[in-house]
Order: sequence, then C-alpha cells, then structure tokens
Amino acid sequence: MTTRGDTRPPAEAATEGRRSWLPLVSLFLAQVLMSFNVAALPVSLGGMVEDFGVPPTVVSSTIVVYGLVVAALVMTGAKLGQRVGWVTVFRIVVATFAGSAVLMIVSPSVGWAIAGQAVAGASAAVIVPSLVALIAENYQGTQQATAVGSLGSARAISGVSAFFLGGTLGTLVGWRPVFGIVLVLALAVLAFSVTLRADRGDPGVQVDVVAAAVIGGAVVLLTLGFNNLNAWGLFHASPAAPFDVGGLSPAPLLVLAGLVLGQAFFAWTRRRTAAGKVPLVDLGVLARPSERAAVYAMFVIVALEAALNFSVPLYIQIVQGRTPFDTALAMMPFNLTVFVTATLVVRLYRRYPPRTIGVAGFALTTVALVWLSFVVTNNWETLPTILGLFVFGVGQGALVTLVFNVLVTAAPASRAGDVGSIRGTAQNLASAVGTALAGALLVTILSVNVGRAVAEHVELPPSLVAQVDLDDVNFVSNDDLRAVLETTDATESQVEAAVGVNEEARLGALRLGLLVLAGISATAVLPAGRLPRYRPDEIPDPSGGTGGR
Repeated sequence: MTTRGDTRPPAEAATEGRRSWLPLVSLFLAQVLMSFNVAALPVSLGGMVEDFGVPPTVVSSTIVVYGLVVAALVMTGAKLGQRVGWVTVFRIVVATFAGSAVLMIVSPSVGWAIAGQAVAGASAAVIVPSLVALIAENYQGTQQATAVGSLGSARAISGVSAFFLGGTLGTLVGWRPVFGIVLVLALAVLAFSVTLRADRGDPGVQVDVVAAAVIGGAVVLLTLGFNNLNAWGLFHASPAAPFDVGGLSPAPLLVLAGLVLGQAFFAWTRRRTAAGKVPLVDLGVLARPSERAAVYAMFVIVALEAALNFSVPLYIQIVQGRTPFDTALAMMPFNLTVFVTATLVVRLYRRYPPRTIGVAGFALTTVALVWLSFVVTNNWETLPTILGLFVFGVGQGALVTLVFNVLVTAAPASRAGDVGSIRGTAQNLASAVGTALAGALLVTILSVNVGRAVAEHVELPPSLVAQVDLDDVNFVSNDDLRAVLETTDATESQVEAAVGVNEEARLGALRLGLLVLAGISATAVLPAGRLPRYRPDEIPDPSGGTGGR
C-alpha cells in the first residue's frame, strides 16, 4: 500500500524503509505473555484450590481481579506511556509483570495470588496500548498490517499452548511451574525490547484524574454487572446475590450505573477537549463513521468469540462430563484457524477494501453459527461440527485483525496509544458481555425447555419434580442428575425419563442459543458495511483526509 499522493510504484513504496522484524518479536511475545497468563489461570484453578484449601469461587477471584484491573486502568496506562515514553514504560511494566509471576510462584496463600494478578493486570493495562504505539513507531504500510495481524495470532496460539503446557505441568509437577513459564516469557520480552526504536515521552502530558476515576468506575461496574447476570439473576435477585433492591438483582443495576458513568465520561472528555485541555483519551480517533464502525465490529466479534468459548466448554465439560483435554481437542480447529487467518488475512488487503473483507467475515461467522446450530450433537468431534468451527475461525480471525488494523492505520502515530486504550477497553467489555450473554441465554432457554418437557412428560409426576426441582435445573451432567435422583423415590424408568428430558433440553438450548448468536452476527454486517472503502493500494491519510472513505 502507498500513501495518497505518492507517485512511486507500489512495490518501491512498500519496500523502501522496511525494518527488521526483530522488534516485532518483543511485541509478539508481550501479547503471548498476557494471553498465556490469562489462559493459565483456569488451568491452575484445581491446583490452587487444593494448595490453598479454599473454595473454587475464592480462587476464581484471580481471574476477575486481573480482568477488572486491565479494563479499569488501560486508558490511564495509555497516558502514562505518552508522558514517560513508550519504550521506557514498556520495559518497566514488563518487569512488573515478571514480578507478578514471582508472586504467583511463591504465594503462600490465595491472597498473595490475587495480589499477583492485580499487579499483572495493572502491568497489562500499560502493555496493551504500548503494543499499538510501538507497532506504529516501528512499522509502516504492509509491515504494520502484518505486525497488527501477529497480535491476533499470538492470542490464539497462547490459549492452546497454555492449556497443553499448563495441563501437563499441573498434572506432573504442580500449578506453580506454569507461572514459571510466564516469568521466562517476561524475561524474553525484556531481552528483545532492546531492538525497539527509542522514543521520547512528553512530560507536558497530564493524566486527567477525574476522567480516569469515572471511566475506571464505569468499566468495573459494567464488568461486574455483566459477569454476574447469570449468578445474581437477570431480573430477580437469586440467593447468590450479595444484595437486592426490592427483590431486583444488583447485576442489571450495576450495568445501568456503568452506562451512566460511561456517558458522564464522554461528556467530561468533550468538555475538556473544548476547553483546550488534554483529555484522558482523544476521541478524535473515533471522529469518522468508519472508525466508529470498526469499534462496533470489534466489540461484536470479540463478544461472539467469548460466547462460543463459553458455550463449547460448558457443554463438553459440564454436560458431557468430559475433561479439559477433550475441550482443547474440540476447540483446536477453531483456535488454529484463528491463528493462521489472523496472520494471513493481511495478504487480502492488497486486493480488497476493508469494507468487503469485513462484510465477508461476518457473513462467514453467521453461516458458521447457523450451520453449528443444525449439526451439533453430543459428539463435538464430528466432521460437520469441526467444519463449522473452522469456518467461524476464518471469519473471526480475519475480523479481529481487520478492524484493529483499520483503527491503527487511520490514526497518526501520536494517537496510537489512544487507539490501544480504546481497543483494550472494548475487548475487555466485549468479553464480559459475550460470556454473560451466552450464560444467561443458555440457562434461560434451558429452564423453559425443561419446564415445558417436565409438564408434558407423563412419567415425571409433580411429587418427583418437587423433590429435585427439575423445572429449575441448570446445566448438569447425566451422572450428576442420576446421583441426585438416587436420593429420591424415583423408579428406574423415571430416572431414565428425567435424564432423557435433560439431554434433549440441553441440546435444544445450545442449538437455539447458537441461532441467537447467528442473528447477532448477521446484524453486525451493518457496522461492517461502514468500514473504509479506500482502494487496496491506498493507506488512509491519518492527518484527517477522508480519502476513499
């Protein structure tokens, strides 16, 4: 690609000023570092529960704390990078990430582990925008597009490697050596960071403390609210809810409060910008419809990915009662496809505009989800199911890289940190929303399906339903259901009837849930249709020209 007004041949413009790929090694490994740490936490839950002697819900706080800290601080982290200098702050926070790994390795209690992940989250809040800024600083043109694509492939490969390495080490040695790998990765990132192009910070950049507090609170409330819609209740408060307001669940109230704070943040930022002061994030990077469309598209595709990543393990591990290894095998076609597609999709940028690739990507994810809703069975290793996951992976991998690249190339290097902070905030919120949507949707459909089936089934009398609460059952395995029924006066035929109802209701819930996700994917074609349509041999003018948009 060449810049608008550049009269040189495209080949000459593309090759002139090409830089070594060594700086990308550090940035690629930094993305692997963060993604591996996140993926290693679920793998280590069992070992930490046994080691610390606490319930799984307490240990899972490590995951919650990490995500909350990243999402709440990522915009502040971007401003720190602009003030201190991206290379300097990058090295500092990678070193603190290494310190968080040490905390995990030596932690004598779960409190230390939670503190370790809080440190890791604060470090990642700076690393996320740093990656974008350093890519913009070190690469241009097609090299920049390739570098952006590498971050998407790093996320995909990290999840697979974390499971296999973490599962192996956790089984043979223990959970602590898993974070020894995190420590080694952090040291490797530091070693390769010497190849990064140095930059100078701007001491005049001020951190808007008010905006940082408001957006941090908004993100925390939204994340907590969405993540607990299923546990605390979608509308009415469940027994697990920490409190209720007139019987209403606190989860939707937290979401509402988060939305209000989010609007307050945008109002404050616009007011500060109009006054000539430096805002926490420059909303100018979202000034054009195509850039806002890229953020919407990013939110939807990340939410869909999170929903699928929740639904498949839920069904395989909880419903079918199979191992995490079986889950990894079932998701392997998807993860590997995302890895390959995210890397190779940049080759299409020379032939097709982003709008065409974006619409095609959402068309693929929609077709894949519809296909899966019809072909999914109790066996995830069937060829039709693998084909559906493969097609979804192609669309997802292409879209994540594409929309990220649209934002990076549309903004000047000085605003790359703002792009990175928006990306980090959008992805964290989308992941929470996607997981919560999948959980609430599947459980609601399951409840309706089971309730209707129980009412219609002649072999399940009201007395048995009252004993095991069959009309309010959650996703449970057949073995667990049989164990519960053994404590009742159910006959063998009634037990088999209840198991049959459970099987059909679960499969029906999953299929209908996939169809709903397909509908959401289809609606995302609208924002994808507003992505840039500049010619493949052009790069949009970051200074503000509209180009071919």
